[in-house]
Order: sequence, then structure tokens, then C-alpha cells
Amino acid sequence: MDDFRGIADRIALDIARGRLRAGQRLPPQRAFARRHGIAASTAGRVYAELVRRGLVVGEVGRGTFVRAAPVAPQGRALVEDGAAARVNLELNYPSAPGQSQLLAPALAALLRPEALTDALRPAAADGTPQAREAAAELLATGDWRPDPGRVLFTGNARQAVAATLGSLVRPGDRIGVEPLTYPLVKEIAGRLGGMLVPVRTDEHGPVVESLLAAHRSAPLSALYLQPTLHNPTSLTVPTERRLQLARAVSDLGLPVVEDQIWSFLHRGPEPPLAALAPRLVHLVDGLSKRVAPGLTAGFAVVPEGRVDAVAAAVRSGGWSAGAFALEAAVRWIGDGTVGRLVSAKREQAARRQGLVREVLDGFAVRGDPSGYFAWWELPERWRADSFTAAAAARGIAVTPGTAFRVDPKRTPDAVRIGLASAAEPELAGALRTLAGLAAQHP
Repeated sequence: MDDFRGIADRIALDIARGRLRAGQRLPPQRAFARRHGIAASTAGRVYAELVRRGLVVGEVGRGTFVRAAPVAPQGRALVEDGAAARVNLELNYPSAPGQSQLLAPALAALLRPEALTDALRPAAADGTPQAREAAAELLATGDWRPDPGRVLFTGNARQAVAATLGSLVRPGDRIGVEPLTYPLVKEIAGRLGGMLVPVRTDEHGPVVESLLAAHRSAPLSALYLQPTLHNPTSLTVPTERRLQLARAVSDLGLPVVEDQIWSFLHRGPEPPLAALAPRLVHLVDGLSKRVAPGLTAGFAVVPEGRVDAVAAAVRSGGWSAGAFALEAAVRWIGDGTVGRLVSAKREQAARRQGLVREVLDGFAVRGDPSGYFAWWELPERWRADSFTAAAAARGIAVTPGTAFRVDPKRTPDAVRIGLASAAEPELAGALRTLAGLAAQHP
């Protein structure tokens, strides 16, 4: 793959998504080269490629500008008729039919003056006894139920990830992750001054031998994993591999952050790592996917003896959950609202996965029948960034595989399709458009 074309793909994607607007001036080529860590000659090739694609125009003495109406070679418009109605398959927040009607009664009760007074008080990182019991009940699975005394709360699950990693990692530390990982973890590691170290995976999940080798080369300070419905690949690690991983981290004394934000959709028997290595595993979850992103809470079940350290990280980050949200969560969990929403979203996810199997039949698409996303390994003629830009030009946003990669030298020519946010008719139409696009040549 020519590196300059990959950079040009990313600039094209920024133009297609509106991050670079019509008439906006690109930096001089030397400044562009410094910003991207490339040679000036490579920057010149990037600009020439953008001109060739009709995305920018160079004006002598003035610079290079984004075209007002980008066109493809031979004068064909990039945006097809009717593409103005954007379908966002990057966002992935499920909403069940009748969701607002289910949620409203608990909120109405909280709006009574006597209840509202307590709900508007500040909440500590450990919430309230009622909130800890409700969270422990919600997270219980099989024979495992977390100790309510080890449950902490944040505004959402992302903040719980940030707080748990922040309590474990210092500048220069190494953090083990899957080769494709949650993009936010890359940002968190950067802010902490930590370095992500990819641990090889196979069809069953992280490979223990690769984890041990990574730790031998230089000790890891933490391990971040998504064992259930991994985002973006949908992989769920089977029980035997979980047992192997639990033994390995126990032997190494290696702390783990287990992100199970999508696990509520999965009906399998696999126990959480937190049940297998409770002295080391920090389990992270939340309500944003189960309920709604606008009024939510994040949970962290932390090992005994680490409650104070993680609570301090929550406070220092300003990530404490709101008391109102915690009170609403206690009521939604207690009256069965969360359970009803989970059942509805499981059924919805299964229908949408059926759409993917039907429309994208014949393509290399991986998805769990109970999951809300699919991982599409594109035909060889397509690069991920090129396909994402072409999809955006047709009014459809998907996430390129590059957003999840840890090793910049390994670029997955794949995209993640989020199935949760778009209405089902829009999703079906978008999938048909993407199938037609993938069948074409770039």
C-alpha cells in the first residue's frame, strides 16, 4: 500500500464528513509534512493525489483549498441522488420501542419535592447503599454476585474505564490490549503517558503465550480486555480461555480492566473474569447501552483493597455519578424497567443481525447473533479509509478499522457497522447501498 494514498484517504474522509469544509485552506506542504511526520516529497504526492481526485484545487500564490463541490474523476458526482439523508452507523446507542414510556414513571416519582431534594444532593464515588445493592443485583450472573461494598459509580462506563486505568497506570507504563481495541482507551493511554502493547488474539480471544511474552519483554502495569462481545469484532472469549487468562494474570500479579459494556446482550454461560480472578480484575459496566446515554451511570467493581485508590481517581477526574441519575437507576433496576429494556434490545439486535446476514451475504462479515455491531473485512480492492470516505459521500457513516488498531503498521482493511442507532428501514437501505458500493471498484 502506498503511504501517501493512505494519508490522502484520511484527508478525503475529513472532507466527506465536513471536518474540512468547502473553501478551507490546507496548510503549506512543508507544514503538512511536519504535522504528519512525513517527508516533504510525500506531502507533495498527497496533495497531488487530492487534486487528481477532484477534492482540492491549488491556486498559485494562494495555496491549496477544498473544492466547493468535490467530484470524482470523469466528472461523476460523488454523492448519489437522495444521499443527503445521512444514516449514521458510527453511533451505536440502542433505543427500544416505547422506551420513554417505560422510563418516565420512575422520573416522575423523583420530581416530587420531597424526593427531588435528596436526588439533587452531591453523590460520593461509592454512591448510596441502595445504589450499591441495585448495581450488584444488576451485574450478578450465574453463581457470581459482586460484593456491593466494592462497587463504585461514575457518570458513565467510559469514565469508569478512565478512572480504573488512571488508578493503575503512570507515565511510561505499558498496558496490554487486544490488537483492535476501544478507541477511547487509546486516548486515555495517551493522556496517562502509557504505551499500549498489543496481545495477539486468535479465534478464541487473547493468546496467553502472547500475553506472557509481552510481560517478559518489559512488565505490563495493566491489561485492558473486552471478553464479551468485543468491540469491534463481536468475539466472545469461551470459558476455557477465560480460565487460562485468569491463571496467567494471577501468576503475574497483573491488574486487569474488564470492559463488559455490551455483555447484557449475551446469553452465554461464560463467567466474567472478575469472578475468576477477583483480586486483580476491575470490572466496568454501565447503563448507557441498557437504558439511554442521556441519563446514565457507570459501574466499577474493584478488587478488595483498591476501593480507595479507584475512588480517588474518580474524584480527581470529576467523574462522580449524579445523585439524580443514581436514584433513577435504583428505581429502574428495582421495578424491572431495565430488565424489560434488555429483553427488547436483545430482540431488536437479533433482527438487525438478520438484516446484515441477508443483505451482506457473500461478504466477509463477522457479527454475533446477539450483538449490535458487525465487523466487515472488505474486498481486497478496497482500503478501509477509501471505503469509509466513499460511504460518507453516499450519506452513510461507518467506522474504519484504523480507528481501533493499536499497531500503526497493521492496518485492517475493514469497517465496523453500528446497528443500534438507525431505524430499521434506514439501516436496511444503508446496508444495501454499502453492499452495492463494496461490489464496485474504488
